[in-house]
Amino acid sequence: MSPGGRAAVVVAAVLVVAVSAVIWILRPWEAEETTPPGTPQAGATVFAVGDIARCDDEGDEETAEIVEAVPDATVLGLGDMAYNNGSADDFAECYDPSWGRFNSRMRPVPGNHEYRAEGAGPYFDYFGETAGERGKGWYSFDLGEWHVVALNSNCDDVGCDEGSEQEQWLRADLEANDARCTLAFWHAPRFSSGAEHGGTRSVEDLWQALLDHDVELLLSGHEHLYERTAPLDADGEVDEANGVRQFVVGTGGGNFYPLGERIAGSEAAIVDVNGVLRMTLRPDGYDWEFVAVQQATPADPGSGQCR
Repeated sequence: MSPGGRAAVVVAAVLVVAVSAVIWILRPWEAEETTPPGTPQAGATVFAVGDIARCDDEGDEETAEIVEAVPDATVLGLGDMAYNNGSADDFAECYDPSWGRFNSRMRPVPGNHEYRAEGAGPYFDYFGETAGERGKGWYSFDLGEWHVVALNSNCDDVGCDEGSEQEQWLRADLEANDARCTLAFWHAPRFSSGAEHGGTRSVEDLWQALLDHDVELLLSGHEHLYERTAPLDADGEVDEANGVRQFVVGTGGGNFYPLGERIAGSEAAIVDVNGVLRMTLRPDGYDWEFVAVQQATPADPGSGQCR
């Protein structure tokens, strides 16, 4: 080959490399194909806690400081938001000064103390449309890639049995849901090791609906402690493949309750400390940790995958 021909080949090769580099720069999405499996993904940040505000205690101010430090997090209020009677004065004087700052990102459910006022009227007055339809208190929304369902565990007041309006609504909502991951929250836990209240049998038909539709998580309060369970079936037995994992987070600022005999599947319990559950809801799973007040290291960190 003549010197001129060899020069032409070299120039052509250089041009091919240069064009390839330009294509790589203009098509950065191709780099996603090399991301190793299992690489952590970003997700929606959630704080969840119930049993929150008392005028005679500063626990709610302390837990509010934890939430305030993450201004883009959604907040799930797990009931018993304003002690002692869920009255208009309780919300104005006890809840609003500490936790009212989160109302724009709060998604609440009512607790039994809200129903000390007739029909939980002050609760619905305070939260308005955010609390769902007045007198019912159940609703759903999407958060990132997750579907989230808020329910009312005050069964004597609104009905939770099979065939009740709430149970039928829940099943219809879950049947229409095509999200891979679903979280539910209400006030009184289905199962609990707490010595004050323990488990709540009246919500068993709602729990069954969660099981029937592969819901991943149930968050609740009512017992003034923190507890995490393994995925549980309808009888409270461990079922890793098909059960619902439950978190009890009644540590928002109220007085503390003792732990009783540990139920089957109880994997972690923390007593005598206020704090909040922090979760990251990823497209295919979730991370959790309990963030206690005045403690540098979060407790009980872990992760799970959606079925």
